[in-house]
Amino acid sequence: MQVVTDILWFLFYAVNIMLAAYFLLPVVLFLIHWLMPSSKRLLEKRYPKQTDRSYDFAAIITAHQDVKLIPPLVDSFLKQDYRNFIVYVIADDCDISGLVYSDSRIRIIRPEVPFHSKIKSIHFAVKSFEHKHDALIIFDSDNLVHPKYLSTLNEYFQRGFRAVQTHMLSKNIDSTYAKLDSVGHIYHTFLERQMKMDLGLTSAILGLGIAIDLDLYNEIMYSNQLGGFDKKLQVQLAKKLSTIAFAEDAIVYDEKVDDGAALEKQRTRWIFTYFTYFKDSLKLFVNGLTTLHPGRLLLGFNMLRPPLFLTLIAALLMTAVSLFIKPMLALIWLIILFLFALNFILIIITQSKQEGMAKALIHTPKMVLRQCASLLKIKKANKNFLKTEHRKIIYIEDLLRNEPA
Repeated sequence: MQVVTDILWFLFYAVNIMLAAYFLLPVVLFLIHWLMPSSKRLLEKRYPKQTDRSYDFAAIITAHQDVKLIPPLVDSFLKQDYRNFIVYVIADDCDISGLVYSDSRIRIIRPEVPFHSKIKSIHFAVKSFEHKHDALIIFDSDNLVHPKYLSTLNEYFQRGFRAVQTHMLSKNIDSTYAKLDSVGHIYHTFLERQMKMDLGLTSAILGLGIAIDLDLYNEIMYSNQLGGFDKKLQVQLAKKLSTIAFAEDAIVYDEKVDDGAALEKQRTRWIFTYFTYFKDSLKLFVNGLTTLHPGRLLLGFNMLRPPLFLTLIAALLMTAVSLFIKPMLALIWLIILFLFALNFILIIITQSKQEGMAKALIHTPKMVLRQCASLLKIKKANKNFLKTEHRKIIYIEDLLRNEPA
């Protein structure tokens, strides 16, 4: 009986330590951030330029059953101050009669048989390349790119990087839910991309704005039939590269959900993806552990963390349980949660590139409740393609004009 009791206590403390690590690590990273030199100085010192080459980029835009947002995105490419690129628009199950461009760098391709799959559209684009590009960049149809996007990205490839995640900002912040969606992204971008880049570790990627050396992508693509796209791709890239870079100054804009129903649908899909690819996250963590590779280890550790609201609920449950069996531990948890909340607020205040984010924090309970509701609908993600609807038709000059100087 004593052995069973000892095992239960061991598991209880192990879970507490693991959970506490997820809340304390962001605090430690934020403190390190203020002690380090600027990101630009670190980049120039740690990764000197290796060539003056102008890299040839293939921008892949995947559209599904709707092309109304393609013109603004293509327009933002035509306004680039960098010329060496071709845009491939894969219009999956779309009417492309209104997409006519005289610029030879814009290719509109409609597959004969609908794919209804982002990864299949990307594969099809690669097979449709008119020549061998140096690198590909993946976009969603609702994105926009800053005029200096490609020229900035080129500088990172000149420094020897083979995979670069660019910086996603919000295309729309005109509703409470859009700002709340942005707040979460600001927090994770700082911790999982910016700080890892500053520390010389592997950055986490997104499903958009990720630029990859073409030879590297083909190696991954043909040896692994990628499903789940960004999760699978992230694991494979992390295993093959010492560093996935984060380009803070290469900006891509993404449309945020602007109402509660859309947010629930989006989060349901994300929660389903987390559980679906849990094994891949665990494999990366074990790989980092066995190879003593800190970048893979930390990336795998973060990928294993459940969505933040679930982690927070688990911590509150641990606090409540500890109150009855280990009161001192409950006090420690209250301190940890206070530090986490304070740290979260400070990150949003100091790292936000757009106005109004800090004020949106007062509405955080709305976000948590909607995410709890999305958890109850997770079975739908296994039966339906939960597509997020995008409606914001904004051109890049309008977006830049409305942003603070």
